[in-house]
Amino acid sequence: MNVATSRSSDLTRQIAVLAATGFMLVAAMVGTGLFGGTAVQDLQDGALDADASYLAPARQAFSIWSAVYLGLISYAVWQALPGQRGSERQRRLGWLIALTEVLNGLWLVSAQFTTLPLTVLVIVLLLVALAITWRRAITQPREGAVSAVLIDGVTGLHLGWVTLATVANTAAWLTRILPAGAEEAADVWGVVVLIAVAAIGCGIAWFGRVAPSLALCWGLSWLAVGRLTDQPHSTAIGTAAVCAAALIALVTVVRVVQRLRRR
Repeated sequence: MNVATSRSSDLTRQIAVLAATGFMLVAAMVGTGLFGGTAVQDLQDGALDADASYLAPARQAFSIWSAVYLGLISYAVWQALPGQRGSERQRRLGWLIALTEVLNGLWLVSAQFTTLPLTVLVIVLLLVALAITWRRAITQPREGAVSAVLIDGVTGLHLGWVTLATVANTAAWLTRILPAGAEEAADVWGVVVLIAVAAIGCGIAWFGRVAPSLALCWGLSWLAVGRLTDQPHSTAIGTAAVCAAALIALVTVVRVVQRLRRR
């Protein structure tokens, strides 16, 4: 569709996406302590730091947020163009992407000002919203390369990273509430969780989309670095993270090659 066939609700959607992006960015600045608050690694008495639990990736992993935010900002600007106003794809996905941005910002605000259990709730809601958005995106006809990158690609990157971030956030909370003796079984439970992450990652990779797999492999690789080179040390969990990343990467490559051959 074009501008001539757009509706008043389309302009409302465009403005809502811009507003959600603005909220996310302001929340990120507040949540990361840019305005004088507590730095992310020190939030919740350090529970969210890279050495606070067995399933936390090394700090370098979090640089992926820069790519996610840049992608979301680019999407917000692009979808606001008059040529995108009447796009059926934007109508089906714009509000959902706005929701993921709001939940993204709410997580940082909740981490800065509320409790650890509430951060788990918010990130689970974000994960669900991203899964729905990404699933709808890949089942909708694409409208060119820009649409593929800024909708499918950015949402996939966001989904892949938040999948692992949800695991890390939940592990941080459980580390705080479980008795000290539970640490004796940390290796076993850590490996079990990473097997589940690998299964989920392979399921996502089966659709042949690269972005979620890249984000998951990135996070798992840095989780392995954290457990093999930092505290708390765990060779079992570090090795399991490497294997999970390799398996997801392998399935992704196989599926992409199959899709290219069919074409």
